[in-house]
Amino acid sequence: MTIRPLRILTSLALLVPACTGDDQPADSDADLGAADDNDSTADEELPEIDPGAQFGGLDDEFRDAAEEFGVPMTILQAVGYAETQWQMIAGEAEFEGQEPAYGVMALRGEHLGLGAGLIDASLEDVKNDRRSNIRAAAAVLRSYADDLEFDRDDLGAWAPAIASMSDIAVEDALVSYIHHDVYGAIQGGIAVLDLAGAPVAQLKSEAHVVPDFTAPSQPTLAPGPDYAGSIWRASPNYSARPSGETGKVKMVIIHTCEGNYSGCWGWLVNSQAGVSAHYVVKEDGSEISQLVKESNKAWHIGATYDCDLNAKKECGLEGYNCNNFTVGIEHAGFASQKTWNSNLINQSAKLTCDITKGHGVVRDKYHIVAHAQLQPYNRTDPGANWPWTTYLNKVNEYCGVQLPSEPAPTGTIIVDSNASNNDPAKAKITVSGNWTSTASTPGYYGSGYWFANTAPVSDGAEFSFYLSAAGTKTIDAWWTSGTNRSSAAPFVMFDSAGVKVGTVNANQQTNGGKWVQLGTFNFKAGWNKVVVSRWAAEGFVVIADAIRVR
Repeated sequence: MTIRPLRILTSLALLVPACTGDDQPADSDADLGAADDNDSTADEELPEIDPGAQFGGLDDEFRDAAEEFGVPMTILQAVGYAETQWQMIAGEAEFEGQEPAYGVMALRGEHLGLGAGLIDASLEDVKNDRRSNIRAAAAVLRSYADDLEFDRDDLGAWAPAIASMSDIAVEDALVSYIHHDVYGAIQGGIAVLDLAGAPVAQLKSEAHVVPDFTAPSQPTLAPGPDYAGSIWRASPNYSARPSGETGKVKMVIIHTCEGNYSGCWGWLVNSQAGVSAHYVVKEDGSEISQLVKESNKAWHIGATYDCDLNAKKECGLEGYNCNNFTVGIEHAGFASQKTWNSNLINQSAKLTCDITKGHGVVRDKYHIVAHAQLQPYNRTDPGANWPWTTYLNKVNEYCGVQLPSEPAPTGTIIVDSNASNNDPAKAKITVSGNWTSTASTPGYYGSGYWFANTAPVSDGAEFSFYLSAAGTKTIDAWWTSGTNRSSAAPFVMFDSAGVKVGTVNANQQTNGGKWVQLGTFNFKAGWNKVVVSRWAAEGFVVIADAIRVR
């Protein structure tokens, strides 16, 4: 799935621009925006989701509900995006005392029942039918608006009604939700692109809109005591770890909030909730909150350790409370969602790397585990589409462990982006000075890759390969993925006579860090080539990492 904020998001304090990240310049390749498997023993990547199938018709459903209930379409779109990134989710329990959420609008508890009643639909329809879910949310918002005196055409004036539907009790979290999550989406705009780069669903930017709501406080937020890349939001819900081996951090547990970021950390810092986690990662990875010091025990899992559930690893901890020896990371989102933002995966992997370094935790699937793996009887998070293989690879790569590239099959030619890695008798790479060499995003082949901004220019990266005889060959490509990549990066194949034999537009926002088959083409004897073209929709980068001929 390709969901990208429009570039105007650069103006928002707690959101990041679509094409920047880490300490990279605005035209860098830094990774921002992806999804594989729930069971942490899984090794296969999931197939790519077709956004056209997943999000097709969404704008029409928002528009119809807006007209039916007199709620601006922009408001409905923004609330839905803030809650679920417009994904149709099925609610599951994560925190005791919090009702599960359902649908694009994440309706839960009394609002679920109220919405069903207002549109005369069954609870099951509101939970499972996207149109009914959006209509129910619109009806609930309209009911709150009817109790208030305001201009319905003023988008900012809807903020109190939105707040009433949010179920967020902590004021700072509610203010963050309104200003940054909901109205941040309105101010910045959101677009969902299909595999060809065309918009499927879109919330148009309205940068002038300001919510009529309590302004966010301006004090400088301190960094987390254990992770400098986090914000410190202290939770009272913790206790001391036991002394001895059972109190040493041995594992990192991956959770999903079953809700949005502000609502998640807001719930976990509320003393009445009685639960917590050490960290919460925002949906797009642009912010991380630390709530409990790693030296203390957060209350994030309700299970005692059963080593039979974890391949007989760490059986000396058998029967002890899992909170004693784990660090818990909550991720804004839902176990049932189909895709995950790749910057969330990247930033979470960096955090997990830091935790494992600090405590000497083994970086493998038995020590970086799913909540569901240790508590399978009533939890499924982080869900079937959490990209475990990618995630664990990234953790290792951020910790400086460069994973070995898979060996080339017999009879293949690999052309790497680093000329020193190629056999000059049969493989060459050629780029102009407009391309930049880097290794900033993990998952590259060999020792790095080239990137360049998309532009309507003939300035491609040329991967040339020599064939002693004409033949039909399969071409695979390798890249690092991210939301600032082109979703339709052109790979153009030429034979040795300079005749174009094929073009494939590849979505480089997904499927990074592995070989991706482009197709089978007829080449001639001599020097043939595959060109990664920059001629694609502007505002992105294209990646030239490696190609394989077989």
